[in-house]
Amino acid sequence: MTTDTTDAGEPALTIDELAARAGVTVRTVRFYGTKGLLPPPVIGPRRVGHYGREHIARLALIEELQQQGMTLAAIERYLRQLPPDLSAHDLAIHRAVVASWAPDTVETVSRADLQRRAGRELADGDVARLAAMGVVRADDGGSYRVDLGLLRLGVQLLDVPLSQEAILASRKVLVEHSRAAAHELAELFRGEVAERDARDVKSLSAHMHPLVVQALLTTFQRSLKEELSEWPTR
Repeated sequence: MTTDTTDAGEPALTIDELAARAGVTVRTVRFYGTKGLLPPPVIGPRRVGHYGREHIARLALIEELQQQGMTLAAIERYLRQLPPDLSAHDLAIHRAVVASWAPDTVETVSRADLQRRAGRELADGDVARLAAMGVVRADDGGSYRVDLGLLRLGVQLLDVPLSQEAILASRKVLVEHSRAAAHELAELFRGEVAERDARDVKSLSAHMHPLVVQALLTTFQRSLKEELSEWPTR
């Protein structure tokens, strides 16, 4: 089935299509709407509501906040603090920051559970690409070791119109530069904590982690935007 799009190229999803894309129930989408967690849909012909990328991104952010153990009331407060006109891209940045709070989580799952967590069917080629990205690793007996922190990102990359070689080269660039940045920041902070006891160091680390991640994401986002703006347009 082909999903309609708006004049701006945004996907025009029905509530059933949105729920399926986000891996939730229609009842959940309606509930989030009544609680103000999701903006209302655009009403199209025959009074049918249509949803777009912002709704998908908000549902992903809500899911991430739930994974961090936040209650519905806490999620409501968190979302109320966000600017009301955030784009899907901006919401994805917020979700990446939230995901950075979580400890590394690797689980052993079956193929069926891997697909359930991915929110879609995964062909053998898809699993092979996820394995090449370092998201999953096949174990004996048909099970898979999956990095849950990277799974959603890896699944999204399956739909990016880039070759696997380009994706892997991009991953190498990001890993190498992020490690270099992390090392330099660690050295910078080392002098600040040299005279403190272990408890103070742990507290500082807990406070700095999300702030540093958000700063890196924001800086990278702006730098990439500047680089892309220099590309020739037709």
